[in-house]
Amino acid sequence: MKHIVGKVVLLGFQGVGKTALVTRYVENSFHRQIAPTVGASFFTCKVEADGNMVTLQIWDTAGQERFKAMAPMFYRNANAALLVFDLTSQTSFESIKMWVQELKGNVDEPMMLCMVGNKIDLNDQREVSREQALAYSQSIDATYLECSAKTDQGVGLIFQKLAQGLLRLQGLTSTLKVYDDDIMANSSELEATDTANEETVNVSIGSIAHGNTVNFGKCC
Repeated sequence: MKHIVGKVVLLGFQGVGKTALVTRYVENSFHRQIAPTVGASFFTCKVEADGNMVTLQIWDTAGQERFKAMAPMFYRNANAALLVFDLTSQTSFESIKMWVQELKGNVDEPMMLCMVGNKIDLNDQREVSREQALAYSQSIDATYLECSAKTDQGVGLIFQKLAQGLLRLQGLTSTLKVYDDDIMANSSELEATDTANEETVNVSIGSIAHGNTVNFGKCC
């Protein structure tokens, strides 16, 4: 069994449910009232895919305009991007195009793109059709999925697709970590990645190495 360790950056407009999506999967919980993310939050989770183990190191970035300048610090060396929008907001969908341009201008190595339309439980208030979203995702060579962080519909499939996408990146990028020995991949030295060492401020590498959720302020 191989163990893949990849960095995933979570991008999208404020209030689309980025943190709700991750906490639904990682913690199996949903909170109706969540304060906006300040800077970024860090999560890790393990996903078994195609007979291999994939560790997702997820950087959940703030969606507010005033934090936009900080974003490149978090998606540097990313192996995958989770681009989230709100199906009931055309504005949030249009903002995805800006994030794609940001990634193209700041990430040199190949990466997996996964575009997600959240809040499928509010389908009667929908402003973005599946056809519209699918057409754009195909134009940027991204996987497209829809989900509801609130009801847990489709959430597991998103992280499964992320893991499978990282497996396909083997040999195509120098920033993806691939270990043949699962025990080696779990050592504290390897889990405390160079990326975390460079980009985490005022958070001990030891806490990240043990897979704890590390919050920079509250989540959104």
